[in-house]
Amino acid sequence: MIARKDGAIGWITLDHQERFNAMSLDMWQALPPLIAQWSQDADIRVIVLEGAGDKAFVSGADISEFETLRATPEDVARYEDDVDAAMAAVAGCDKPVIAMINGICMGGGVGLAVSCDMRIASDHARFAVPAARLGLGYRHSGVRSLVNLVGAAAAKEIFFTARQLSSDEAAQIGLVNRVVPRDELRDVTRDYCTMIAENAPLTIMAVKQTIAEIQQAPGEFNAARCDSLVFDCFASEDYREGRRAFMEKRKPEFKGK
Repeated sequence: MIARKDGAIGWITLDHQERFNAMSLDMWQALPPLIAQWSQDADIRVIVLEGAGDKAFVSGADISEFETLRATPEDVARYEDDVDAAMAAVAGCDKPVIAMINGICMGGGVGLAVSCDMRIASDHARFAVPAARLGLGYRHSGVRSLVNLVGAAAAKEIFFTARQLSSDEAAQIGLVNRVVPRDELRDVTRDYCTMIAENAPLTIMAVKQTIAEIQQAPGEFNAARCDSLVFDCFASEDYREGRRAFMEKRKPEFKGK
């Protein structure tokens, strides 16, 4: 896994090219502390996850480890806890996280992409969740995240058929936000990051957390938390800066305060 900062963008490259960037246990475990570190970095406004090379985003979990790391029910539970923690770290990050998807995106790769806030894919990308072909079980957290994104009917088709979806099909069902030509993927993703980085961080954080609350299971929605986030936005220096910039007909300079 390679991490680098580029201005307001934090790039995380998932690098396991000999296995089409399949996620090893070490990679799953490395993701939460890195996300936490960049969540606290005021210079970073948006994070991008990408796969190394041009053949895959993430081809899933590294199945070659399953014989040793998922041999018993107890092993499986521990492994799945680490995967869930990685997904939760991405989904729960205060800052927007974008999945830049080129090539194969399968199994745990789809789960990781779904955990991100936006997904920008090349016209070369392919998506599938082949759990039914391997006899794997899927935890409710992963199923719920996919249902929240694409709806129950599309999620059932993805799981039941285990077939590959083209990037255009993925866009039609809402699995990805945008499909672009392969050679434009990085530039388009960078343009989105620039647009996001220029906006008010507190507003973005409040909206992200409010949407997460709305998508909670029945009875878990915290309206008071959402109201508090809105209050924080209106009490911020950024809100005052936004008003002044509008009146002065200039571009605002937000500080996240």
